[in-house]
Amino acid sequence: MKGITATPGPTGPTGPKGTTGGKGPGGYHALSAAAAKSFVRDRTTLFFTFAFPLAFLVVFGLLFGKQTYDSHRMIDYLAPGVLCWAVANGALFGVAYTLAHWRNTEVLRLLRMTPTRVPTILGSRFLVALGVALVQVVFFTGVAVLPIFGLHVAGEAILVLPVVLFGVTAFFSLGLVVGTYTSSLEAVAAMGNFIMLPMIFTSGTFYPIDGSPQWLQLFSRLLPLRYMTDGVAGVLSGNRGPGSIVLPCAALAVFTAVCCVFATKLFRWSDDA
Repeated sequence: MKGITATPGPTGPTGPKGTTGGKGPGGYHALSAAAAKSFVRDRTTLFFTFAFPLAFLVVFGLLFGKQTYDSHRMIDYLAPGVLCWAVANGALFGVAYTLAHWRNTEVLRLLRMTPTRVPTILGSRFLVALGVALVQVVFFTGVAVLPIFGLHVAGEAILVLPVVLFGVTAFFSLGLVVGTYTSSLEAVAAMGNFIMLPMIFTSGTFYPIDGSPQWLQLFSRLLPLRYMTDGVAGVLSGNRGPGSIVLPCAALAVFTAVCCVFATKLFRWSDDA
C-alpha cells in the first residue's frame, strides 16, 4: 500500500524570491497556504486520504455493519476505526513525506538561510494536517450515518474533536520522527507502512479489540491508534460516557511528548547536516 504523498509548496514566500522572511504570521500563513494548495492539487494524496479508506468503510460496512457485538452494531466499531486510521495515516505520511522531500530538494536548506524558524515550518504543516483531519471526520461520519450503514451519532459526539486533536498531534509527531530519520521518499513509504499496517490490525480498527487474545490486547495498549480509536468509538455512538476520552487523550499526549523528544534530537536541515 502506498502512503499519503505530499509535495512541497512554492518556495517563493520563504525562498530567495519571496516577499516575506518567514518570521511572524506572514511566513506562517504563506507556508500554510502553500501546503494546503499542494495537498488539494495532488490527486494521489486525495485518493489515499479519502477514497482508499472509504472503500474499506463501504465494503466492511456492507458486509458486517448490521451485525452485532456485545449488544452494539458492528458499524459502531467499524466507522470510528476507519475514521481514525484515515486521520492517523494522513497526519503521519503528510509531514513525513514533506520533510523528506524538502530535505532532498534542498528546500529546507533554503529555509534555513531565511528567518524562518522550525516551529513556523512545522506549525504550518500541522495546521494543514488538522484541517484535513476535520474534513475527514465530517466526511466519514456523513457516509457512515447513511441508512445503508446506519451509524447512530450520539449527542456527545462533539467530544470526538478533542480526541482527534490529540490523535493528529500524536501521529504528526510520529511522522516527524519518520520524516527526519529517513533519507528518501521510498524509505518514508517503507518505514511508514511498516509502522502503520501492523498497527491497523492490532488496534481494533476493523473489529472490537476486546475479542482478541489477551496478549494482543495488552500489546495494543502501547499503540496510539488503539487509544485514538477507543476515544472516538466511545463517544461517537454513545457507547461510553464523556469521561471515556480522558485516558485516550492522556495516552496520546504522552506518546506525542516521547516522539517530540526523538524528533528534536534527530531533526536535520539536509542529508549531510
